[in-house]
Amino acid sequence: MRIVDSTNELKALVADLKGAPYLALDTEFLRDQTYWPKLCLIQVAAPGHDGAIIDPLAEGMDLTPFYDLLKSPKIVKVFHAARQDIEIFQLQGGVIPDPLFDTQIAAMVCGFGESASYETLARKVAKVEIDKSARFTDWSHRPLSKRQLEYALSDVTHLRTIYEALKVQLEKRDRENWVEEEITALKDPKLYKLDPADAWKRLKPRTSNKRFLAMIATIAAWREREAQTRDIPRGRVIKDEALLEIAAHPPETAEALERIRAVPKGFAASRLGKGLMEAIAEGHKAEPPVPLEAERPRRKREPSPSAIDLLKTLLRLRAEEADVAPRLIANADDIEKLAAHEDEGIAALHGWRADVFGKDAIALREGKLSLALEKGEAVVVELED
Repeated sequence: MRIVDSTNELKALVADLKGAPYLALDTEFLRDQTYWPKLCLIQVAAPGHDGAIIDPLAEGMDLTPFYDLLKSPKIVKVFHAARQDIEIFQLQGGVIPDPLFDTQIAAMVCGFGESASYETLARKVAKVEIDKSARFTDWSHRPLSKRQLEYALSDVTHLRTIYEALKVQLEKRDRENWVEEEITALKDPKLYKLDPADAWKRLKPRTSNKRFLAMIATIAAWREREAQTRDIPRGRVIKDEALLEIAAHPPETAEALERIRAVPKGFAASRLGKGLMEAIAEGHKAEPPVPLEAERPRRKREPSPSAIDLLKTLLRLRAEEADVAPRLIANADDIEKLAAHEDEGIAALHGWRADVFGKDAIALREGKLSLALEKGEAVVVELED
């Protein structure tokens, strides 16, 4: 097993991998005690290559050569459920791997159901069972055990087999562009931007009260900045329920802050408590953000529950016929928009999704298709004009 724990060894590994057509990649990280993910391991394998484990925590390790490799336009970077891995590489290395392939997305296109796990694909495609006993160990502890290292490396060695098999299936079905549409969204840098100004949205306040929104946006942004600066989880600064209570009933003094049930004892007198009181004062003067409800314009008509049910059934039938996960074609919001005759911006009405489902959804809505039971099974019936 190749363990890379120095910058010189990393440079040698990168030199070995530069000619590879693709890299199978995975990471192990911790985030329960920090705000930013703590990268503990990087696993990499390529065709004809036994695979290697890179130790980012090794003394003096400079990951620049690895991040340069991720930028190569000639090498496909293969992940399973890539979003968290990409977030780490974007935050720490300033790079979003491209070209990119996500086997979880490809599996949904190839009929493996919603959000197929790596273990499922390993069993069904690579014909191996993954030992998950090391999954939730402390990846920051050194030295790592042989069992931990073998588990980590298996995440990329079998990923090669999965990738190659899914790629063949996609080519046979002429569905490469189906996957590419989804992967394009993963490469958007905005997806990984952690802007304190948007932190209030995580709390999902269901109100249009301007005073409340101005306060929650201000104090949530303060908490986000503190968590980022201190590199601690948001809840370790102050909990969500405390922020919501403060926004609803802003305390005017440190003593009043201390009396809020969700605020820890002694918090008001601490540096954090003083900073929060300053943020509360700013919140009184701040302009409110646009309410979350306003981001979703009010519908001209409320969709009929029965129409929603019919469209969901049609989606399920067409997804089964196409052997693709329904969620990849349309989500619940798309279905509600279709039922309400609000077609603008619905991805299911364009491209391959329209061919699989969207055109039939419009036909069903317009009375040109019907759903019926035939021998106990739901079927689609085309109606004559």
